[in-house]
Order: sequence, then structure tokens, then C-alpha cells
Amino acid sequence: MKKKALTTLVAGLAIAAIALFSIAAHRAASLEVQQSRIERGRYMVTVMGCADCHAPKKMGEYGPVPDESRYLSGHPQESQLPPAPGLPDGPWAAVGSWDLTAWSGPWGTSFAMNLTPDENTGIGSWSEETFMKALRTGRHMGVSRPILPPMPWENFRHLSDEDLKAVYAYLMSQPPIRNRIPDPLPPMTSAVTAGS
Repeated sequence: MKKKALTTLVAGLAIAAIALFSIAAHRAASLEVQQSRIERGRYMVTVMGCADCHAPKKMGEYGPVPDESRYLSGHPQESQLPPAPGLPDGPWAAVGSWDLTAWSGPWGTSFAMNLTPDENTGIGSWSEETFMKALRTGRHMGVSRPILPPMPWENFRHLSDEDLKAVYAYLMSQPPIRNRIPDPLPPMTSAVTAGS
């Protein structure tokens, strides 16, 4: 009887060890896939030029450069802009702030969104599905107001699901930065004050 109980115990321990090893291997593989996805997202965000508009700038030796301490946090909430200059009829259709985080044209004035995972001012409360739907439909959160120029969502909607998931994974891996973006302004609005 003792031999049978010992055999059962050893078999049970072996099964438990195999199960634990299997779980650990699965977790390691999942982490590797996630890290690979984040690295692909970093590449995508870089080549798509997301920081051109979504990163506040500071003046460098040769002109504006992204402020790495506020990377991808969008139009600075402390920025106060005068009314956008009017453009005469002709070939020029838009103007941008010096740091390219605010744009004005026939659509009104738009502000580059905070793409960090801050839950209150960025995309921290967005699910992967919400993020993908926004870039596929051109609607904020995939269902509300239109995403305005110069955001080239019409191009990004053609990215594969895997590429969009990679961009989302990378953005969610960034440090959250609290930076409230003003709502877009309709055409002909007289004053622009960020954070209002």
C-alpha cells in the first residue's frame, strides 16, 4: 500500500511540475511576443512620423526637436495661442503652430492628441479595439467626433491588424503623461486658449 501511495505521489508531483513548466513556458512565450510587438510598434510610430505632430517640441541647434520628456503627449496644455491667422483665397489651405501640435484650416483648429497611456488625458482608458476602430473609421474613440486634419487616418486605416496592435502596444508601454488637450475649434473661432 505504501509503495502505491508513493508512486501516486511521485506521479502527481511529476504532473504538477510539467504543468508549472508548461505555464512558465507559455508566459515566457507570451512576454516574448508582447516585447516583439512593442518593438514593431516603436518602428511603426517612428516611420509614420507620429512625433512630428504628437510630441511637443523644444528648440534645438537646427530648429524644433521633439521634447523627449513629453514624448507623444500632444499639444501642450499650457500653450496659449492667439487666433489662427486667416489665409487668403489661393493655394495655401492650412497653418500650423511652430511646434506642429496645433493646426488650423477650413475644418477649424485641431490639436494633436495625447497618445500616452494617461487614463484621464491620453489613451490609457482605450482598449486595443477602440484604438483600432478609431484609426479604421476616422472617429475619436471609433464612434464620436471626426478625427481632423492633418491626422492622416485615411492612410493608417490600411495598416494590418497586427501593425495597429503593435502601435497600440508600443503606445501603452510608454510612461503616462498628464496633458489635457483642448477640444477642436470650429472654423472662424476668435481665440484659442489651450486647456479651456
